[in-house]
Amino acid sequence: LARHGRLRLRAVGSDPGRGVGRRHNAGVTPLASLATPRLLLRASDPAFAEATADFYRRNREAHARWSPPMPDAMFSIEGQRERLLEAAAAAGAGTQVGWWLFATDEPGLVLGQIHFSQITRRAFCNAMLGYAIDAAHEGRGLMREALRATLADAFSARVGLHRVQANVRPENTRSLALLDHLGFEREGLAREYLFIDSAWRDHVMTALRNPTWPADLAPPP
Repeated sequence: LARHGRLRLRAVGSDPGRGVGRRHNAGVTPLASLATPRLLLRASDPAFAEATADFYRRNREAHARWSPPMPDAMFSIEGQRERLLEAAAAAGAGTQVGWWLFATDEPGLVLGQIHFSQITRRAFCNAMLGYAIDAAHEGRGLMREALRATLADAFSARVGLHRVQANVRPENTRSLALLDHLGFEREGLAREYLFIDSAWRDHVMTALRNPTWPADLAPPP
């Protein structure tokens, strides 16, 4: 998937330049999991509620600097079950694609999450990317490994995105370096973009375009 530090993507299930994009009212064909050398990426399922609640509790302090304030329900099994139900429904409607990172050697342990949200079709064909890794597993390249696989899926015929955006605080140099490595381009600075860690914080705006989508190819109606 990667060469010289940048993604090389091919539209899964279609020829390059053909079949990209999805109709604006079309759902996304379900896909339960993606496998990478060290991870099993699993689509949102209420059965994961205990494991995802544990992930958020373990990382509550470590992630507070980079994430908006979270309600208490984020840290409870019941709150996570409701959230996962909503995520599964959004995936079926084609407005969100989410993945949970499970270690292949510890199948009950969630190591991170990746979500493509606010999916918009027609002339935009865009999604917002969010991700988080367990603080105890930073520096192992796991998120880079997972993002390579999930971005390939996002740009495949299954999901059909033309563009993925990711916004990151300037102080989060590790996250920005990761996006640079994956080929995201820095497009500007959003001033006071989100309320995080007790103040409105600036964010660097980045984006990655689908390399299999020709510039003159219109999206599906």
